[in-house]
Amino acid sequence: MDMVMKLGAGSSVVIFTKSSCCISHSIETLIRSFGANPIVYELDTHPNGKQMEKALMELGCQPSVPAIYIGNEFVGGANEIMSLNVRGKLKQLLIRANAIWV
Repeated sequence: MDMVMKLGAGSSVVIFTKSSCCISHSIETLIRSFGANPIVYELDTHPNGKQMEKALMELGCQPSVPAIYIGNEFVGGANEIMSLNVRGKLKQLLIRANAIWV
């Protein structure tokens, strides 16, 4: 779990995905549409992907991907990101994390 926490704190926006997950791709596209440039870790191609996936599930990610860190804090998965976006709070969160500038 420490590796996931360190990677999540490594940039203003970090997304853990799988290359075959269409929801992960949609969340990445949404975040990029605000102008953010997230660091993306594809668990199915990463050498430590299995351990990272297990750590994400221990954090409460069900399913394990997508898992999103914004501003060095674990935000959650697709449901949490979509909820923030619908409520108009995702952009504000990205601004506070210095992931985008208005």
